[in-house]
Amino acid sequence: MNIKVKPMGMYQTNCYIVEVDQKEFIIDPGVDATGWVLQNVRNPYAILNTHGHFDHVWSNAELKESLNIPIYVPIQDEFMLKDDPFSQGTPSSEGDVLVQGDQEFDCDGVKIKFFHFPGHTPGCSAILIGDSLFSGDFIFEGSIGRVDFPYSSPEDMKKSIEKFLNMDENWTIYPGHGETTTSMAEKKVLPMWLNMI
Repeated sequence: MNIKVKPMGMYQTNCYIVEVDQKEFIIDPGVDATGWVLQNVRNPYAILNTHGHFDHVWSNAELKESLNIPIYVPIQDEFMLKDDPFSQGTPSSEGDVLVQGDQEFDCDGVKIKFFHFPGHTPGCSAILIGDSLFSGDFIFEGSIGRVDFPYSSPEDMKKSIEKFLNMDENWTIYPGHGETTTSMAEKKVLPMWLNMI
């Protein structure tokens, strides 16, 4: 597996290109991601959205048009791609594959698994490829996604943290903002957040 990353836009949202078996998966193409992605892909397979916030999906439409590849998005967040609910001017896009809950896909031999961790948004998910978890805005290094936005849910976030704490795997975590971390490292601090939400 080869992973490329570039922070995009004023919120420095991490856009990832993950290459597995000569197939490239574009995760969370945010503001102004199109040029960088087009310069760095040779065999793109799909666009994967961890959730629907504008800074993670801004370049969906441009890349889909340029590359003719499908968009995978959690079903609960697809309305954010279409309707621009925060009036940010987000170019409208729509999902080709609507991910429902914890769902695994076999992409011509490459296993892609979405884990549903609602709270930050209704559909907020983390995407597992190999032993790398792309956590979007669910968890970051030492922190968690905000739960004070419209459509956020503190109660759902608590349940998602508890779900994550009960998982045994030790994955490398590639978050939507900031630096890489690990499951084990975050399990040491997540109980604190349970008491702070």
